Amino acid sequence: MRQGIHPAYGPVVFRDRAANYAFLTRSTMTSEKTAEWEDGNTYPVVDVEISNISHPFYTGTARVLDTAGRVERFERRYGKKG
Repeated sequence: MRQGIHPAYGPVVFRDRAANYAFLTRSTMTSEKTAEWEDGNTYPVVDVEISNISHPFYTGTARVLDTAGRVERFERRYGKKG
């Protein structure tokens, strides 16, 4: 691997603002904001609007759209092919 062409890869805290939840992982993202983590070290913080804790798909509150009704209405209006 060539040296000097890749961004620095290190620990970063991602903070979900919607759910007041944070997790520590490794990333190439950086930030001027910092936070002290549970281990006593200070890491850069990246605020995100949504994560797996607050996303409707993961929380089970996702709505399912009724596309079958739309398809049936289209077929009634324009007829089935075939």
